[in-house]
Amino acid sequence: MRINKFLGTALAIAVASAVALTGCGGESKQTVRVSHTQIETHPDHVGLVAFEKYVEGKLGDKYDVQIFPNGTLGANEKVLELIKQGSVQFLVVSTANIESFDKLYSLFSIPYLFTSESAFEKFISDPKIMDDLGVNSKTNGFAPLAAFTAGTRNFYAKSPIRSVADLEGKKFRVQAGPTNVAMMTAFGAAATPMSFGEVYSALQQSVIDGAENNELALTDQKHGEVTKFYTYDMHQMCPDLLVGSEKFLEGIPEEDRKVFEEAAQEAQKVEFDAWHKRIEEAKKQAADMGVEFINVDVEEFRNKVLPLHEQLLNETPELKPLYDAANKANQGA
Repeated sequence: MRINKFLGTALAIAVASAVALTGCGGESKQTVRVSHTQIETHPDHVGLVAFEKYVEGKLGDKYDVQIFPNGTLGANEKVLELIKQGSVQFLVVSTANIESFDKLYSLFSIPYLFTSESAFEKFISDPKIMDDLGVNSKTNGFAPLAAFTAGTRNFYAKSPIRSVADLEGKKFRVQAGPTNVAMMTAFGAAATPMSFGEVYSALQQSVIDGAENNELALTDQKHGEVTKFYTYDMHQMCPDLLVGSEKFLEGIPEEDRKVFEEAAQEAQKVEFDAWHKRIEEAKKQAADMGVEFINVDVEEFRNKVLPLHEQLLNETPELKPLYDAANKANQGA
């Protein structure tokens, strides 16, 4: 199976590389590959379609933007390596998937960093924040161009989570990363990092008791078929970042790079709008699937993990300026 997946990824890239569309003057266009793991109706994809239209509307004679959804080019961790090589040019990836490359991205894994979604969206829309996050881009091999909202991450499970006590002893899938593991330990639960694509079967087979994500996991990934309780504890707000290959961005003319950066900002606006509409639809869909939505005392959950803030800042002091900026966004929201 792994061999087949690898061959599939290699074949997809090879085919894409071989396809060079010819312009009016007989000049070939450069293929620009954009990878993500969501389905075509997901707001991330909607934002990327706007990205494609913007680039091709300005530079359609030079670039052919091709979007590869559903993890067609492979898991994010593998595609990130292709991004560094420059064989894939753009990727939408959760900050939790890249914090192992650069500790600055672990900022968003800090539980209860934001007090509201409006503060979160204000923070990730600030171009200076993207600049500060991308300070090590040349070393990392990828640069953050824009952040997409992914809403609020909450727990969902086969049995109801109405208080912190209901988490104790349970196994929950989390995104990879030491901060997520530390958070679950603080809650008294066991963290089980695994690929997003494996979660449905793991829930179905009771390998795990639950997971944590936004409401779209219930509908788009059909997790609501096997988990009927979704709890609004609001423990994290992690964006999906549109990152670009430094090798690609450094290799194109400055005026072209500016167009790609503008396209990323346009994609963000479109994704935000699509997200808010889609979440409302997903809530109704999930309710029709029999999912019960539970509101809890958020402060009870927050107080359990607040000691992690000081611990994480002591371990990674370079996070402090961004952490302070997040607090400022909270106060101004």
